[in-house]
Parts: sequence; C-alpha cells; structure tokens
Amino acid sequence: MDQFDLLVVGSGPAGRRGAIQAAKLGKKVLVIEQGKRVGGVSVHTGTIPSKTLRETALNLSGWRERGFYGRAYRVKQEISAEDLRRRLLITLDHEVEVLEHQFARNRVQHIRGKASFIDPQTMQVVKDDGEIIHVSGTSILLAVGTKPFRPDYMPFDGKTVLDSDELLEIETLPRSMVVIGAGVIGIEYATIFSALDTQVTLIDPKSTMLDFIDKEIVEDFIYQLRDRNMKLLLGQKAEKVVHQDGKVELTLDNGRRLVTDMVLFAAGRMGATDTLNLAAAGLEADSRGRLSVNPETFATKVPHIFAAGDVVGFPSLASTSMEQGRIAARVAVGAIAKEPPKYFPYGIYAVPEISTCGLSEEEVKERHIPYECGIARFRETSRGHIMGLDTGLLKMIFSLKTRRLLGVHIVGEGATELVHIGQAVLNLKGTVEYFVENTFNYPTLAEAYKIAGLDAWNRMGDIKSEL
Repeated sequence: MDQFDLLVVGSGPAGRRGAIQAAKLGKKVLVIEQGKRVGGVSVHTGTIPSKTLRETALNLSGWRERGFYGRAYRVKQEISAEDLRRRLLITLDHEVEVLEHQFARNRVQHIRGKASFIDPQTMQVVKDDGEIIHVSGTSILLAVGTKPFRPDYMPFDGKTVLDSDELLEIETLPRSMVVIGAGVIGIEYATIFSALDTQVTLIDPKSTMLDFIDKEIVEDFIYQLRDRNMKLLLGQKAEKVVHQDGKVELTLDNGRRLVTDMVLFAAGRMGATDTLNLAAAGLEADSRGRLSVNPETFATKVPHIFAAGDVVGFPSLASTSMEQGRIAARVAVGAIAKEPPKYFPYGIYAVPEISTCGLSEEEVKERHIPYECGIARFRETSRGHIMGLDTGLLKMIFSLKTRRLLGVHIVGEGATELVHIGQAVLNLKGTVEYFVENTFNYPTLAEAYKIAGLDAWNRMGDIKSEL
C-alpha cells in the first residue's frame, strides 16, 4: 500500500490548490479524480463551461453592440449549438493542459478512479479498467464538489428536460425555455439563452431572488430582465412536468400551464459524497450531501480529514474554494495558515453581470450603522457612451461615523472585474476620500467609482471622520 502525506479526492479548485500547496511544502501528495480528465466540476461542467458559453453567446449574438445598432443586430445570423460547443472544447483543453502541467511541475501524483474509505486513513480506488488499489494518507482532503439535484418527479431525458450538466451537450438551440430555479446557476443560464433570443421563463417557489445581494441591485437587475421580455414567475411552483408531442408541458401550483421546447431544472446541487463510504471514516453528510467543517481550518470532526470547496456549502465559489483548499492543505501538513482577508467578491456571470463585496444596505441597517450611499450609472461615464451602455449601476455604502467603505455592489458590463477596486479599498479600510481624491483612467468604466464617491461625499457633507 502506498503511503502519502496528503490524499486529495477531487481535482477542482479546492483540490488542485490544496494539492499544489502541500507539494510546494515538500510533501508527498496524491490526487484522485474520478472524471475522465483532471479539473473537476469547475473545468468540465461548472464555472469554466458556463462562462465560456456566456462569452461565446455575447460575441456571436452581438449583444454588446445592440446599444448602437438595435436589438435585431447580430454578428452571426444563425447561431447553432455547435458554434457554442466549438469554443467550449478549445477552452477546456487549454484548462486541462495548464492543470496537468502544474501537477507535473510540482510533482503532484494523480490517478483516475473512484475513491471510497476503508477506514479513516485508508482509501480504496477503483480504476477505469477495474483494477483496485489501496492508498493511505496521513491527512486527507475531500474536495469532491457537487452534482445537480435531480428529484424523482422531474422527467429528465437529456434532451428536452435537463439538468445544468446536460445543458452543455444540447444539439440544437431551443426557441423557448423554462428554467426552474432562480438561484445563481438558473439565473446565469436563463440570461445567457435570453441573450441568444430564446424566449425564457424563469420559475421559482420563492417570491424573491438572490436574497444575499443588495436589494437595490437585484431590483435593477430584474428591471433589465423584464425590459427584454424575460418572464419571471416568482412565488410559483411547477407541480407537474410532462412530455407532450416533442414539447414539454408544465402545470404550476396556481393552475397556470406552460408549453416550451426545453426545461432546465437548476434548483440546487448536492454534495458528491454518496460514493465515499463516509461511515467507514466516522463521517456523515447532511441531507444535501454536504460536510460540516471548522470554518477556520476546514477540518471535519475527524481531525486528520479535511473538506473544502462546494462540498462544504456557501459561498460555493471557485475563488473561495481555492483559498479553502490552500488553507486546509497547510493545516493538514502542519504549516501555519494565515486567515484570508475579511471581504471577498461574489460574482454572478449573468447577462448583465452582478458582483458584490462587503455589506449590503440591508446588512448595514440590521447592524444599526449610520451610513450614506453613493450611486453611479454607467451611462454617466464617457466609456459607457463609447460602449453604447444605457444600463449598469455601481453603488457604494459608507459609514457616516468613520467614512470607511462598507460595501460595493455592481450590476452591469464588467461588474466582476470592476469590483476588485472596491474589494481592495474595503480590505485596506479606505474611506470615501480615496475615491474623491484619486485619479482614474479616462475614459473607463472605473470612473463610476469617482462618480459614486462624489455622490456619497456630497450627501455626507461636513461630517468629520473619527479615525
């Protein structure tokens, strides 16, 4: 039996970052990946594919130029599923090649196969050819990610009723689509297909969406979706879904009936822990397959077994998963692990993008912090005019007492890039004066920070900082 300092199950963001970190500390590391290629959900069915699909859709549809040339404008008149898939395959090949090179350069060993516990320190790996090997780890990092939640009542067929993994394999673009689930994944795919001029209806039992995002940003986002004729049926539930004459018919709990070409079920994901035989290691997952961990060390209740990434739950971001994997690996091999900065950005790659960092206005109110907001609209910037933007909003929240930035929230083109300026100021405890006194490149969308800063500064008046 081979003995390793660290066994890593899964090669997604948390697994690969943890494995490379441990290897850089001189430890013997083995990564076990059950997929055909390394990369995990992030590379093959999640983060990278969905963002590649988004970029391809926006480019081929001419979406970004429609502010100038009208809603009928297209770069490619007839866009096929193959057009979308071609760019996706090129991108995935590159991601896998980079990851394999990183493993080779850092001397991280990796094998393909399904891993399961025999005891708390030993795992069985069943390889594709049926060979069974046993490996042992002084420490073990579980970074198995998640898989789509597939309830029994949903008639999945891989063609007209699909989950988010199957959506990447469609052969033709639907003329109409119903998306069940107004979470991040559902909203991203709904808006991407809407940009391709598919008639999209979004259904969710909750009467609100994206409750962790600043309410004003969500309201602006919803306005943009409705303005382009996307139907939002919030507070309604699909009780019955049946195939009918090549279409799909849905019956909602209020009696309403919908007929569509395709249904995407995107109402949640499950931790991919069901095949790990967790009981043999003294562990158990919750009802959604997730593992409970110490939020500072990512250790499970079994001290030498760690878990990181989507399998531990919110925020389920590739960026935060990487940090979790790195911290878990350092703790696992006995190295010091510094706590990451308090504020991290959250990005939603919908059309338009949403990105946020820090406290929302609702959270500031709950904490009874005296505050003021500054708002800038992208159409107020010269760059916005050049790009033909008539939408887009940047909002910053400042403390009246300390004048420090408390939160930055953006909806619009480039939001996931722009947010990092606000993130840096937040973590460095900067004040409104930073935005008022600093010079930004002209013309850029980043000028919106100065506009919003001045907006807040004017409202704050002569209130002096108590720093």
